[in-house]
Amino acid sequence: MKIIPFESVYAEDFKALNIAWLEKYFYVEPHDKEVLGQPEKFIIKPGGKIFLVEEQEEIIGCVALMKIEDRVFELTKMAITPKHQGRKIGQKLMKYSIEFAKKQNWDELIIYSNRKLENAIYIYKKYGFKEIPIEENNPYSRGDIKMRLALL
Repeated sequence: MKIIPFESVYAEDFKALNIAWLEKYFYVEPHDKEVLGQPEKFIIKPGGKIFLVEEQEEIIGCVALMKIEDRVFELTKMAITPKHQGRKIGQKLMKYSIEFAKKQNWDELIIYSNRKLENAIYIYKKYGFKEIPIEENNPYSRGDIKMRLALL
């Protein structure tokens, strides 16, 4: 298992991983369709990053770091294929993303989530994310919690 940077050849894997996750727990919002359909336009070109987990030439997980403002990024679009869940791959991606962000001298990472995803929120807290007030017009209708990790 290795974590690799996004290349356009992986765009469909990235989209499929996220669509499957969203359909299982929620539904796919217009904002999701837009970002997942054009990850280079909405994540990479504005200064964000996407990382993928590859195992035996199969993409089994992903995470994105979307630029919100200078040195502030949203940790988002994290998904693991169902058959590979329970192997702490999400935690490895979380750790990798935090270490990457620190190396970039970013100030903070933000996460939007939903309180019903108790395991995910537990992991976010384990890695130091703290709940902060969520804005009224947050980008996701399913989002009912916002968390922040100060990196400095």
